[in-house]
Amino acid sequence: MGFLMDGLDAEAYDRVYKDRDLVRRILRYFRPETGRVIAVGIAVTLNTIMYTALPIYVSNTLDSLTGDITQDQLLRVAGAIALLGSLGWVFNAIRQRLSAEAIGNVVLRLREDAFDAVLKRDLSFYDQFPSAKIVSRVTSDTQAFAQVVGLTIELVSQLLIVVFLLGYLLTIDVRLTGVLLLLAPVIVFIALQFRRIARKTITASRRVRAVVSAHVQETVAGIRVAKAFRQEEAIYHEFLDVNKQSYRVNLRTGYTFSAIFPILNMVAGFGTAALVYFGGLSAQQGELTPGNWYLFIQGLALFWFPLTSIASFWSQFQLGLAAGERVFALIDADPRVVQTGSERLPSIQGEIEFRHVDFEYNTGEPVLRDFSLHIRAGESLALVGHTGSGKSSIGKLIARFYEFQRGEILIDGVDIRSLDLAHYNARLGIVTQSPFLFDGTVRENIRYGKPDASDEDVMRVADQVGGGDWINVLPSGLDTEVGERGTNLSMGQRQLVALARVLLQNPAIIILDEATASVDPLTETLIQEGLDVVLKGRTSIVIAHRLNTIKNADRIIVLRKGEIIEEGNHERLMAGGGHYAELYNTYFRHQSLEYLNTNPDARLEEQT
Repeated sequence: MGFLMDGLDAEAYDRVYKDRDLVRRILRYFRPETGRVIAVGIAVTLNTIMYTALPIYVSNTLDSLTGDITQDQLLRVAGAIALLGSLGWVFNAIRQRLSAEAIGNVVLRLREDAFDAVLKRDLSFYDQFPSAKIVSRVTSDTQAFAQVVGLTIELVSQLLIVVFLLGYLLTIDVRLTGVLLLLAPVIVFIALQFRRIARKTITASRRVRAVVSAHVQETVAGIRVAKAFRQEEAIYHEFLDVNKQSYRVNLRTGYTFSAIFPILNMVAGFGTAALVYFGGLSAQQGELTPGNWYLFIQGLALFWFPLTSIASFWSQFQLGLAAGERVFALIDADPRVVQTGSERLPSIQGEIEFRHVDFEYNTGEPVLRDFSLHIRAGESLALVGHTGSGKSSIGKLIARFYEFQRGEILIDGVDIRSLDLAHYNARLGIVTQSPFLFDGTVRENIRYGKPDASDEDVMRVADQVGGGDWINVLPSGLDTEVGERGTNLSMGQRQLVALARVLLQNPAIIILDEATASVDPLTETLIQEGLDVVLKGRTSIVIAHRLNTIKNADRIIVLRKGEIIEEGNHERLMAGGGHYAELYNTYFRHQSLEYLNTNPDARLEEQT
């Protein structure tokens, strides 16, 4: 069966919790619902009394009705049965409503804690684990947990009926009651042994569901690329493989659960046969009244159903524990970015210093080694180098998205690890190569970092970026819907929205991570006007492959394999004839407007 589990291993942050630890932790979520839980218990007890009294009343009535039965007697019996049944229904309805409210509130808090954990995980967490699997834990696993709690309450209600009924049956005939009890431990033992298999099977089933979700989400997110390269058929066949694995795992789960009930029903059948035989002998010999014999036979369904349901309960209970285990593992995942304090700087000037920093994404694959760099407050610094030289990594470390392994990073002379990250990040602006826009209007996206900003403030920063002319091109101005991920806007328009969003935030430090790499030089010029406004008077780290975004920087750092090999301004580095001059002559020079104006073929190639 090993092939069934291929790709379904536990995530690195998964943990194994003992059942009692999981139950204890779940109970903590129920503490605020103590009042409702007590009310549910009272409703369950009253409901149990009504449903237990019903067969007992019928039994006693059968023994008391002798000779001719009058219509009034039948009406009284029918009325009493209807009353007991109605009261049972009322108490059951109250129990259902109160338990639904309690469970809903518990799941609400659990899901909020899980989502809070998702927001607190650092970027390295999302680099390692697919987002769809994380979503599965927040949504489907918390829902499975809710279903299990509801099933637990239902089973407790059934078991109370059994306890009450057995207590009454013991007063009538100890021997027949003993027959009922004789096989109960056997059924419970089989059900409890079954839970070990159920736990593993259900965990595999939930993992494969997360794999299917991850595959579908990735396909939908990348559907434009897939269609551009005509890869629909290949993607479909990949999905078939994933779906077949899901089918095999779920089929095994179905086989496992379907096998237990025939075994339990067979054992219960032996008990039923024994009860009918010995009860019939007692009734024949006058030791048992017909009504009491009926009560024993009627009690079979009430007695065997909860016991045989233990198998279903344990499978569902294990599903709930497995789901809870996955949610708690997400909540308890150890952060890679560890803060040693929560200091809030009164104001951030923007001085940044790297002191002998070592950094690696994966163990044994260093990106920065003994790296030192000082950035003055208000300085515009450009980072240049081939892919993999460490440019973006420096920006991510300044943003505190990743943990470095050695050295220090100081912000205004304070160790970045001792800062309140939420307060620090509020004064940090980041614009990436592919800006992410949320579904909504342009206005809403600009206001995203500062929800309380007025419409006037939004319009002001939109006018400052790119001269504001780009707003007039939009069909509905700032109220234009951007579409999912900003698909209704061009790449240049998305960047202008992202720049306006950063400008509204008024950050002290700005990181531009190849913000103009995906636009043509003409659009880049428009964006550059917006950049001049955004960067003025702020510390800026410009990571770029474009000449226009770096040549006006106060200082240019040239990187190779995580080390600084050159630094200076554009003119000085060009005069030096080193690696920067080589990069310029190879890449940057051909991107300038002057070059494109004198080379029409190059302009056409750049635009296409």
